[in-house]
Amino acid sequence: MQLRNRQDFWSGVMFIAIGLAAAWQSTSYQMGTAARMGPGYFPFALGLVLALLGAIVLLGSLSKKATETHVDKFDWRITFLVIGSVVLYALILKLLGVYISVFALVVVSSLASHEFNLKVAIGNGIFLVVFSYLAFIKGLGLIFPLWPSFLGMN
Repeated sequence: MQLRNRQDFWSGVMFIAIGLAAAWQSTSYQMGTAARMGPGYFPFALGLVLALLGAIVLLGSLSKKATETHVDKFDWRITFLVIGSVVLYALILKLLGVYISVFALVVVSSLASHEFNLKVAIGNGIFLVVFSYLAFIKGLGLIFPLWPSFLGMN
């Protein structure tokens, strides 16, 4: 076997590692049975499925039919922007509310794209704000501050 598709190989390794870590972490919760699932049952099964998919992707990268690829230099800017946007969201959610923090999350993480377009980022931000409101506030009834706390509009 020869490694032909490095992108798929390293993606498979990442999926396996994350899947096994999630499955291992979920064992600290009560598992239950298939008929009466505990809080650890679904994350355990999901972790194993992710690890299995990772193994399939990894093995596919070793196939003779796999497209030959290489992995480019790691781009720390993209990593910082994506992880930083999630951290920013977590930090500003209570202060600025769901609407502004979701919009900021989308626009900042969009900066990580090599094909960044401000109009597209704003459109995606508006769409996800509306979707978040409909799914989480109206649909699931979750209680989040919607507007900045200093405006007193919640």
